[in-house]
Amino acid sequence: MPHPIPDETLPPMERLLQIMHILRAPGGCPWDAEQTHETLVPHLIEEAYEVAEAVRSGDRDELVDELGDLLLQPVFHAEIAAESGAFDFDDVAAAISDKLIRRHPHVFGDSEAGDADAVLQQWSEIKAAEKGFEDDEPSESDSFLKKANDGLPALLAAQKLQKKVAKVGFDWPDPESVIAKIDEELAEVKRAELEEELAEEIGDLLFAVVNFARKSGFNAELLLAQANSKFVRRFRDMEEALANNGTNLEAASLEEMDVAWNAAK
Repeated sequence: MPHPIPDETLPPMERLLQIMHILRAPGGCPWDAEQTHETLVPHLIEEAYEVAEAVRSGDRDELVDELGDLLLQPVFHAEIAAESGAFDFDDVAAAISDKLIRRHPHVFGDSEAGDADAVLQQWSEIKAAEKGFEDDEPSESDSFLKKANDGLPALLAAQKLQKKVAKVGFDWPDPESVIAKIDEELAEVKRAELEEELAEEIGDLLFAVVNFARKSGFNAELLLAQANSKFVRRFRDMEEALANNGTNLEAASLEEMDVAWNAAK
């Protein structure tokens, strides 16, 4: 017997919570019922990236759809936690509400922050105080880089690590100085002979390139995402050009693909 569909007149958030509860309850969806916090992690990461892509696309309907998919993730986690009495969605919402009030004393209190940089500095100071130390200084048992890259994709993690150590002066003076490091790492890649050595040197080269992007004022993750999108557009244009010439990817030679690719550029 099917479950009754939650009333459309309910507030949207309440309706979503009820739907998620039904999906996890006996007689609900077997797949949803099997999920755990751990199994949902890949979906959470994937949904966040799809929201980012929707933002870049400028498509309003796509963004609404992808934000909904992302919103489902905290609702899903909260429902799983509520089943064991650990916490529920209200706890999650209350926690972020309290945090926003604490970290915006220039809005909800007597503090002053006249621009975005001042807001970020104040946020960092309040966060450090909440964690039990000041100005991101670690306790004796903590590393300065504790949790600096936990769970992040490698490119984002590299930029976050570099930004964090820059706060204590461990940084290149300017973007130009990083270019020499990139040249050095590239030379080491060329000299590498063993497979393990080559892998390590390629990683060092990538890290240096991220450093150059950061010092130049760019987000390396976004730059690579844009490069990926450009590659896809040009590859599709190349396919179209080949088709116009009466051939396709399977039949075309590398030389023919190179000509079509350069025309797409």
